[in-house]
Amino acid sequence: MTERDDRPALGTRGEPASWQRAVQDSGVELAKPAWGDAAWSYLYGHDTDYARATPEDGEVAAANRRMRSGPMPEPVQGPLIHAPVWTWEVPLYFWIGGVASGAAFAALAADTAGDEASARVARKVALGAVTAAPVLLIADLGRPARFLNMLRIFKPRSPMNAGAWCLVAFSAAGAGAVTADLLGAPRTASRLGAAQALLGSYLGSYTGVLLATTAVPLWSQSRAFLGPIFVATATATGAAATRLTLAAAGRPEDHPTQTALARLQAGAILAELSLSTINERRLGRLGDALEHGVPGRLYGAAKGLVGVGLLLQLAGRGRRRGAQHAASVLYLAGGLGFRFAWVQAGKASARDDEVVAVMARGRLTRRVVSEDRAPMAETAPLKLLRRWSATVGGASLLVERLTRVTRRRGRD
Repeated sequence: MTERDDRPALGTRGEPASWQRAVQDSGVELAKPAWGDAAWSYLYGHDTDYARATPEDGEVAAANRRMRSGPMPEPVQGPLIHAPVWTWEVPLYFWIGGVASGAAFAALAADTAGDEASARVARKVALGAVTAAPVLLIADLGRPARFLNMLRIFKPRSPMNAGAWCLVAFSAAGAGAVTADLLGAPRTASRLGAAQALLGSYLGSYTGVLLATTAVPLWSQSRAFLGPIFVATATATGAAATRLTLAAAGRPEDHPTQTALARLQAGAILAELSLSTINERRLGRLGDALEHGVPGRLYGAAKGLVGVGLLLQLAGRGRRRGAQHAASVLYLAGGLGFRFAWVQAGKASARDDEVVAVMARGRLTRRVVSEDRAPMAETAPLKLLRRWSATVGGASLLVERLTRVTRRRGRD
């Protein structure tokens, strides 16, 4: 038997480098012998210090302020954060969840208007769409156990955990509503459909909130807008999917429900475009990821698709009926493009070291990257969106506290 040759294919094996102290027998400042400095950590409380270097009161805070207000290093050395590793399953899940939520809204609206037949179709669209959502999540997570592990606890402050629970509850309510429709129990189906629509308001928005809770600059600085933007897109795509399904089932285009859904999809898309435009203006340089590269092309294509859809819908009123169907298809395609654009732009934003550094330094130096586009003033709509975001956060905290109290009482 020949002996294995473990020599490297190229070059020679590395050896320890030569090293000597700059000053013979000198110590290392800010270090303790025998690994004594290893105990220094914020995890161990305030009873540890770092060798002889003890900062004066306020010295650390003053140093932080100087660093935040000082000039930006040239160039910024990165990477500072890791870019998200999400693949195509995640934006597709965002889109699927939005379609399901929007269809649940359409079902509730049809029930309220007394059109039970259209409501039944809309509930089937919502259930059919959401059926693919767990498959996409599990595909992204790698194995089913990881999805099931998210259901072992209930944590309202975690958008991902609360979203997993909402997905299960939304699917259960939708399945119950469709089953009640098949069994001829319209009242039960209507009530379950209303519960599904209520859950859909969270399912359609939590994905945007989930993005905003990360350290990615584009997502984090859009936290007041992402939730409403995602709800608007969800409403438009859900209304479009329901409208196309009703047309395939033989419902005429001049039916009142079809007309209402056409108006709903157009209004929701206009709301999405308006919110996105406001958000882009206030982001300044922080929003460059939505304008350049692959994300910029996706975002521009999505805007173009829904813009053409709006033109077709406007031009086809009362004359070209097929234009209404084409508009619905374009809204669905545009909504999918928006989801992919937001995810890809987040990855690009995380790789922009200058933007990451500026966001970490806070508002003091935000002007450094926004010289070309002044940030938008604090308008009344923006204040309203911030209050909405704060209200959702406060409600989540309240639910979590009530959950903890209930658990403690159960143990006692």
